Amino acid sequence: MDLLQAIILGIVQGLTEFIPISSTAHLVFASRITGIYDGHPEMITATIAVIQLGTLAAVFVYFAQDIWGISSAFVRDHWNLVFNKRGMRFSGTDGIRPIWLSEEAWLGWLIILGSIPIGTVGLLFKDFIEGPATKNLWVIATMLIAVGLLLVVAEKVGEQRKDMRHLGIRDAVIVGFAQVLALMPGASRSGSTIMGGLLAGQKRETAARFSFLLSIPAIAASGLLELKVALNILPQESFLPLIVATVVSGIVGYLSIWFLIAFLRKNSTFIFVVYRVVLGIAILALLWFEVISPVVEI
Repeated sequence: MDLLQAIILGIVQGLTEFIPISSTAHLVFASRITGIYDGHPEMITATIAVIQLGTLAAVFVYFAQDIWGISSAFVRDHWNLVFNKRGMRFSGTDGIRPIWLSEEAWLGWLIILGSIPIGTVGLLFKDFIEGPATKNLWVIATMLIAVGLLLVVAEKVGEQRKDMRHLGIRDAVIVGFAQVLALMPGASRSGSTIMGGLLAGQKRETAARFSFLLSIPAIAASGLLELKVALNILPQESFLPLIVATVVSGIVGYLSIWFLIAFLRKNSTFIFVVYRVVLGIAILALLWFEVISPVVEI
């Protein structure tokens, strides 16, 4: 991987990680077009996962105040529970938040709970996820269309009434299991979790914010696990371009977060649905007429 390829990958990752159009689909295409590690899907997987650490940094910077508030409240409230011997009573808007937990600390628990499904499934199917099957364009095109249509359903049936302070265990479970779809190429982690949030009755902006906060454990675990793999399997001359790609993805990712949250305050996800469906149909047509191959030959 050279510097130009790295910049292209960084831009694509930063643009598509948070906008619900599937970063995997676009990165697979970008890797094909630029010819990065042709015939080595495990190298592509490791590279993509490491570059995601740049977008993780974007989340930390954008939500720095929220993350600090959640972390400090989480430690403070549990310290008080253990050493001040407070009893556990239940309160909150839906009767499920312990009264000794602040809204910020409770949100921390919801992020932990929502991260369990993807962590469990990701570890169980790690080898499959890293293999060539997850780069298959038939699968990618199908998931682009399927999650796009599910977003339409979520927009139609979701009540869109919940703010961040109204989130409960039901939200964490629904969005957490929706995030598992992100392990399928073309689904989009942000698209799947925003869809889950809308189905759970969250406002669009709330669904996006919870989606981004929920991405922290998933992206961090994936990136750090694959970082060790990348150091072992990638050519040494790729390390500098990999750093460049990660930095670029962080800068572009920050702008993407800002754009999407501002956009969803006043607009639906319809434009992204149209893009996903059109792209998915275009890929299927190209595959059907054998203009492109579904997988890169190894």
